[in-house]
Order: sequence, then structure tokens, then C-alpha cells
Amino acid sequence: MKVYTARQAIFNRKQQVVAYELLFRDGQNNAFPNVESNQATAKLMLDSQFNQGLKAITSGKKALINFPEQALLDQLPSLLPADLVIIEILEDVRPSEQVYQACLSLFQQGYKLALDDFEYQSAWQPFLKICRLVKIDIMATPLNTIGPLILKLKALPKMKILAEKVETYEEFEQAKKMGFDFFQGYFFCKPEIVEQNDIDNNHSTILALYKEVLKADLNYCTISEYFEHDTALAYKLLRFINSGLFPLNDPIDSLKQALIYLGEEQVKKFVCLILTAHLAQNKPSELTELSIIRARFCELVALKVAPASSGSAFLLGLFSLIDAILDKPMDDIAHSLPINEDVQAGLLAKPGVLTTILNLIKAYESGSWWASKKACQQARLAEDALPQYYQQAIAWADAYKQ
Repeated sequence: MKVYTARQAIFNRKQQVVAYELLFRDGQNNAFPNVESNQATAKLMLDSQFNQGLKAITSGKKALINFPEQALLDQLPSLLPADLVIIEILEDVRPSEQVYQACLSLFQQGYKLALDDFEYQSAWQPFLKICRLVKIDIMATPLNTIGPLILKLKALPKMKILAEKVETYEEFEQAKKMGFDFFQGYFFCKPEIVEQNDIDNNHSTILALYKEVLKADLNYCTISEYFEHDTALAYKLLRFINSGLFPLNDPIDSLKQALIYLGEEQVKKFVCLILTAHLAQNKPSELTELSIIRARFCELVALKVAPASSGSAFLLGLFSLIDAILDKPMDDIAHSLPINEDVQAGLLAKPGVLTTILNLIKAYESGSWWASKKACQQARLAEDALPQYYQQAIAWADAYKQ
């Protein structure tokens, strides 16, 4: 039994990632015949996915997990560590006395509970005393209609409020003014358009370094000079080498030696990662992290379906959010970068194997399993390979951050 997982970032008022909502699916077939569907879904979440460990999926942050009614009644959340999860009570759960007692038991065991897609009804009043988070879908219940509800919720002790489906900068600002504590939605993947500033000297240095590493013949002396004149770059390079990803038998004596030790392919990857992170320094950090995860995810898929294009797949994943990072149209960016035609075509969503790989990754991230299945068929890739690739990509990205 394979379980497919997607994670969606949750941000605080400073646009920092504080948690992830995990989305679990079981593919096309239910492996638990003659079992009520809610219970089967919960069993899949607990028995299959969590064998890999929640921390590996969420990079050590809190995990918000949807639990249907039967799973709550069966106390299945109690199989999870209380300090790592927040139990979401789905919107279609009935606020019965039986469900309340089940939730109260979990609360008394130290679990934090959240009400998902909340719309106030008097039957939910007892639950508000034991829940610490209320999630409001601002698309279904617009912000200009819920002012009194927000005031009522804010008056409750220890209660936090999360705005779901935040899609614009204006919605984010309005929700903040109304007192929302956390935010989730499309806005954080596609930040608002802001006035463009000229590229400063640091950006120029990074771009010059990027162009240097893409030359046919890598000149380690020239490249090392860039690192020698930038303490932050040099520090990041040495931390990257010491991340545990590479066998390090001898100490590094110079930055040039460090670059030679990495080798041409890894140097190019590292500089591309630095470029993406640097350009995104005033953006939500999730943009950079997602770019890095995508880069490795695309590379792993390409190594299976089109090995010769694995390097291009890495660049495609890395730059797949560059339009959001720079607040510029992808068409303008793709034609201004010194990248090969295949990567450029992938960024512009033109037909090809790289575009298929990127579409597959996007479908998997968003939990669109039908689209993911279709893309796997196009790429001739087994669906059950994706969870492992995704976990490897997250681990690789986490090692880079250290």
C-alpha cells in the first residue's frame, strides 16, 4: 500500500512558515474493503505514511492533519505524538455529543485541536472551549461578512484564527487587521506584484557567478575569487560540504579546494541554489525552500525517465518559481537567463519531457492525484515511486539549509 502525501505551508503574520498541513491520499483503490471509508482513510494515514516519520515530512514543524468523524470516534489520532500534530476536525463532522466526548478525550491527552472551514453554529459552542485553532475559508465566508465572528473568537482564551485560501495581498492585509494569526493560500506561492527595484551590487555578484559556472569550461580559480570576496558565500559553501551529503575524508584547506572537491556538477547546483535564495531574500522563505525541493524532485524523476536530462530538470525545478520571486513574467525571465533551450521550454510550459516532469511534481505537491497519475503515465513512471522521491527531495533541501 502506497500513500501519497502533499504538504501546504502555513504562515504567521510575519510570513514565516510555522507549520504544514498534510494532505493524504490512497491513490485509486481502497486497500481496506468492507471498512467505513472515513476509518479506512485514517488507517492509511497512520499505518502507512507515518512509518517515514512526521519530522521528515514537515522538516520538524507542526503537522496539521485532517481527521474524519469515524477516526475521531476511534481515537486514531492518539497513535501520533501530541507534540508534533494538530488535529483538524473536518467541516463535515457532526457536532454530536459523542464526537465532543472523543475530542475532549484527545484534548485531555494533550492534543491540540482545530476546527476546519469553520462556520458558526450553536452546536459547535462546546468545541470552542477545547479547540485552540479555528480555520476559516475566506473564499466561502468572505472577510467582510465575518467581523462579529472574529471578535467572538478572539475573545476566547488561547484561541488562534487561521485564514484559508488567501489569494491576494489585499486579503492578507485585511485578514491581519481583523486579527487573524495564521494564513494559508495561493498568495504565499504567488506573492503580490511590487514595484521593481534595480539589482544591487550583491545581486550583480551572484548573477556574474551564475553566468561563470554555466560556461563550458569551468575555471575554478575565477569562481573561487567570487567566494573569497564574500564571507557569506564562503560560509555557505563550507556548510554545504559539511552537511553530511558528501564523504569528507580530509579537511578543506582553501575555497578553491572546496570547489574542486564538490566537482563541476555540484558546484553548478550549489551556485544555482544560492542565486535562487539570494533573489528571494525579501520573499517568504517557503518560496526558496519549495524551489530547492522541486529542483531535487525533478532531478530524481528525470534520473528515472530521462537520465540525460537530469541536470536540466534540476534547473527547471529550481527556477520554476522565479517569476514569483522576481515579480516578473516568466516569459521575460526565461529569455534573459543563460539556460539551455530545454529548460527554457519547460519554464514556458512548452510540450516536452521536462514540462511533463514539472507538471507531475506540481500535481503531486497540490494533492491532485488524477493529474499526477496522468503525468506519470506520460512519463512512464510508476506512481508508487513518488513518495520516496519526495521524501528524498525534502531531506536534501533540509541538508542545504543547515
